[in-house]
Amino acid sequence: MHINSDFSRRAAVHAARERWVPSPIPGVERKMLDRVGDEIARATSIVRYRPGSHFSPHVHHGGEEFLVLDGVFQDESGDFPVGSYVRNPPQSSHTPRSDNGCTIFVKLWQFSPADRTSVKASAFDCQYKAIDNGSGVESFTLFEDAREVVRIERWPANHVTLRTPSGGIEVLCLEGSFTEGGDLFSAQSWLRLPPGQPLEANCGKDGCLLWIKEGHLRDVSIPAEIQR
Repeated sequence: MHINSDFSRRAAVHAARERWVPSPIPGVERKMLDRVGDEIARATSIVRYRPGSHFSPHVHHGGEEFLVLDGVFQDESGDFPVGSYVRNPPQSSHTPRSDNGCTIFVKLWQFSPADRTSVKASAFDCQYKAIDNGSGVESFTLFEDAREVVRIERWPANHVTLRTPSGGIEVLCLEGSFTEGGDLFSAQSWLRLPPGQPLEANCGKDGCLLWIKEGHLRDVSIPAEIQR
């Protein structure tokens, strides 16, 4: 399966407008943003757990990164409410479930094979720092290493941004809205730009809250384990 699998091109999905697709696990549905592979896949998705749904115990051989968008995600390490950001590195394992239901934004098989850094952070209960350019933009870093940086950014009303990320960029709109490339991005809209393509965006009148990842698209490789 290939969905937005040409990483040299712009990709955009307005997930709130898309239908839910059942997964092989009863009660778990998804909206696919990009994907290379079938059930073992390099994938970016929005996933919904119905109340009481769960997975069997499993190992994340290629790593897993997710942000809880609503409800409470759970596994044996605890409860993760809205705004929880989690990185489960390669070779980590867990038994995910949601007693009352939840929706998460999740990325699979996109870690460096040597990465062993586990992260459990809150994207909403955090101390934002103003970017020192007088723009009114505030930022909070969730994770950073030599390969990538993941952060939450808050843009003020009517803010205009122009940046050219050398390693590419992904943006998920969490609240508010912005326009880019003639598209309106609102909650659960996702944008991916390849290295060197400028991000030219205009924030809406109510401002916006964004999940942003940069740097990770410099060298996109598909692991041999992926079933194409």
